[in-house]
Amino acid sequence: MTTEAFSKRIVASGLLDIYVATSFFATLIFFVLNSNVYTPLEMISGVVLVTIAFKSVANMVLSMTISLVNLENEQDAIEFEKSSSKLESLVSDLAIQEASVQSMKNSKE
Repeated sequence: MTTEAFSKRIVASGLLDIYVATSFFATLIFFVLNSNVYTPLEMISGVVLVTIAFKSVANMVLSMTISLVNLENEQDAIEFEKSSSKLESLVSDLAIQEASVQSMKNSKE
């Protein structure tokens, strides 16, 4: 669950998409500037293949980032939040029970 939230934040940041878009436009500019050397078919296939390659590199970087980042502190914080909320609910239940017992005593008197 922690890993899923972390990976969603990385993907939502758009950093990997910017990386792929930059590589796409850099490759496109390269082929436009060297258009007298390459045929249109070579340009299109080069742009497509380079974009696919950079997208796969971006996915590998995402996988390595997720696997190498230590998320134990975040998981401990989530467990602490769950435990503290459970304890708070138990304390509030106990306070309600004590209030009902006190009201029963007051009504009997």
